[in-house]
Amino acid sequence: MNIVIAGAAETDEVGRLPGHSTMQLHLEAARNALADAGMTIHDIDGVATVGTPGPIQIAHALGITPAWLDGTGVGGSSFLFHVRHAAAAVKAGLCHTVLITHGESGRSRVGAGRFGLGADSLLGQFELPYGVVGPPTSFTITALRYMKETGLTHEQLAEVAVAQRRWAHRNPRAMYRDLVTVEDVLASRLVAYPFHLLECCLVTDGGGALIVTSAERARRSPVHLLGSGEAAESPIISQMEDFTTSKGFRLSGEAAFAEAKITHEDVDHLMVYDAFAHVPIYGLEDLGFVGRGEAGAFIAEGHTSPGGRLPLNTNGGGLSYTHTGMYGMFAIQESVRQLRGEAAAQVPDVEVSVVLGNGGMFASAATLVLANRLP
Repeated sequence: MNIVIAGAAETDEVGRLPGHSTMQLHLEAARNALADAGMTIHDIDGVATVGTPGPIQIAHALGITPAWLDGTGVGGSSFLFHVRHAAAAVKAGLCHTVLITHGESGRSRVGAGRFGLGADSLLGQFELPYGVVGPPTSFTITALRYMKETGLTHEQLAEVAVAQRRWAHRNPRAMYRDLVTVEDVLASRLVAYPFHLLECCLVTDGGGALIVTSAERARRSPVHLLGSGEAAESPIISQMEDFTTSKGFRLSGEAAFAEAKITHEDVDHLMVYDAFAHVPIYGLEDLGFVGRGEAGAFIAEGHTSPGGRLPLNTNGGGLSYTHTGMYGMFAIQESVRQLRGEAAAQVPDVEVSVVLGNGGMFASAATLVLANRLP
């Protein structure tokens, strides 16, 4: 059975949406994805999402009585896990059409849960006492070790933000569209060394939804799921096997490439979750597109920018397009658009796109290999 993404859409807007609750973002995205797929709620018998509201609440709000539910919550990569799990469920006959939703009032916090950290949690016991709390101070640990061991320069790190702004400049929906230089990035406010403001993800509101089903049930422009992989390493960053590489990235990527039976030369387009500027560097190396310590120069030389040989994060990414807190949904959405030929910054002749998602601070990872036709 061939599994496809039969519908994909985001909320009407992304960015600052103080008039939208978290639930409203979920439902608006679901409505748009159903319209995109040419389906109605009566076609859906599986629901997946992460956080609050959960899949039961989403199904109830939409009037769906699901035969299958998935509430897997492993951070921003959760939606890639959902696609993989939905594909398995459809193949197993547990359901036939799955709606995956995301809605997050990350900036306006309308209907969003409160931030909290238990003193008895691993992070609360073993990292918080040393000042490590939240993404900026956690991700610095990996970035600084990587820079020390590979020689990555501050200028090369800044080039990631510069390259992705070139894509965002072509995307009317991007929150930040003005072109920037390395000097602009390094002159922006220092958030947590070595990260400057423009090297950190946005904080926005928005959502998206996907419909996963069999190719036989799809009604328009299906995107084929050729392969997928999922992995996890450690719930706290201090317990990573190696601060300079993501075990989850490597393992999930290897699994997805093997299932899809593709090589790196087959990939026309790449989306790598970019919570901070160094994450795409890890993605390029851990997926095997470049060797260890080579990704910084690869990006600085323009290979991931418009006109480059490996277009990367073509919507502008979490650094310039949008980042609600869990970005993986938006990375999948852009891959679908590119494969359909509908992207704002469309890359010519995209047939195979790879999406790599990160959850937490390198805690979880998932990889999808998508294509607009079967091999």
